[in-house]
Amino acid sequence: MNPETSSPRPSNAAVQAVDFPAHIQQFLAFDFGTKRTGAASGNRVFGGASPLPTIKAEGADARFAAIEQLIREWQPQALVIGVPYHPDGAPHENTARALKFGRQLRGRFRLPVYEVDERYSTTEALASGAKDADAASACIILEQFLRSLP
Repeated sequence: MNPETSSPRPSNAAVQAVDFPAHIQQFLAFDFGTKRTGAASGNRVFGGASPLPTIKAEGADARFAAIEQLIREWQPQALVIGVPYHPDGAPHENTARALKFGRQLRGRFRLPVYEVDERYSTTEALASGAKDADAASACIILEQFLRSLP
């Protein structure tokens, strides 16, 4: 996936190897929601993700203030967002919202933003017994992304 575009590319592969710079090691991932946004941190060295407190701020200003605080704390070189699709791969209204969120992140924080097809991440998080499904979904999104890296 090209972090400079926001065109949806549903696929199980999170990123093409040729698109990914090797120097990027630390990531923050987000499972966007209009009321809650799950967050996770992870890095390329360990290949795993850890949940962060879910952002329960409604409205763009409050949400981006909380994200800015996470970026200052974790110092990621890139961000990863989950983009939802229907089971058949068709986009829906939340697809457009997530893509807009990615564009806003890129514009506000000047970091590369990678998109991951997040179909079933919340279902998987709930099935695993997660107490915070939003944070667990962000972990699943980030781990999927990290597994796809060269």
